[in-house]
Amino acid sequence: MNLIAKVPPDTQDELSFYEQAVSSRMLLGTALYPSPQVMADAVKASGCQIVTVSLRRESARGKVGARFLELINSLDVHVLPNTAGCRTAKEAVTTAQMARELFGSEWIKLEVIANDDTLQPDLFGLVEAAELLNKDGFKVFPYTTEDLGAAERLVAAGCRVLMPWGAPIGTGRGLANPYALKTMRNYFPGVPLVVDAGIGAPSHAAEAMEMGYDAVLLNTAVARAADPVKMATAFAMAIEAGRMAYQSGLMESRDMAAPSTPVAGTPFFDLGAPPKR
Repeated sequence: MNLIAKVPPDTQDELSFYEQAVSSRMLLGTALYPSPQVMADAVKASGCQIVTVSLRRESARGKVGARFLELINSLDVHVLPNTAGCRTAKEAVTTAQMARELFGSEWIKLEVIANDDTLQPDLFGLVEAAELLNKDGFKVFPYTTEDLGAAERLVAAGCRVLMPWGAPIGTGRGLANPYALKTMRNYFPGVPLVVDAGIGAPSHAAEAMEMGYDAVLLNTAVARAADPVKMATAFAMAIEAGRMAYQSGLMESRDMAAPSTPVAGTPFFDLGAPPKR
């Protein structure tokens, strides 16, 4: 049963990354699945049009080859190679150049990691690598934090997309700092923003979309689920629901209760009193 087909078509409003239009606001990673076929089925169930591939990780496992590329190409999706595992700007630039040769794409998800425990982005190395890659013709999707100063430098370097983390990669904690994420959304109203990393449940993805974020990128929450295909479907529906809610206009929270049914001016019925004659 195709649950995604039941989502009203008018919710699939267009989103563009570097002039490339996509209808799905879900980006999905291709690592950690129990098998390549499960990965392919999850991607299809999600309806996503962009998948990320780690060149360094898959090369280490011997997966980047004709068979893996054939499977990815059969999914009819845009490939977003990433520089996962890179610790320096130089290392990230070299990996990006290798990815461009392998996948024939100028898109690159840029990761420069500073800390082994949190996998937090190295903002200094990130900006340095972004400047070099943009000058080299890449279309950079930088994995960053909610730091507005770093975000401004990335935009100034030529990045036309920002991908702030929700929480450390693979933690499933959801949006650890929603206030900062809301601030970033308000600070960059014209820049596509994608919450990347830390998403563990469909409700986390819906929350990000309700804030006005343009898309969500996730991997572990789907790949490590007991049923990755069903989980991919659940995330796709949650992302669409969050987008619909944002577009519809969420009610503001209140400190005090407010009756949903007005009292003044309405008749009062005493059901226990006998009828008058």
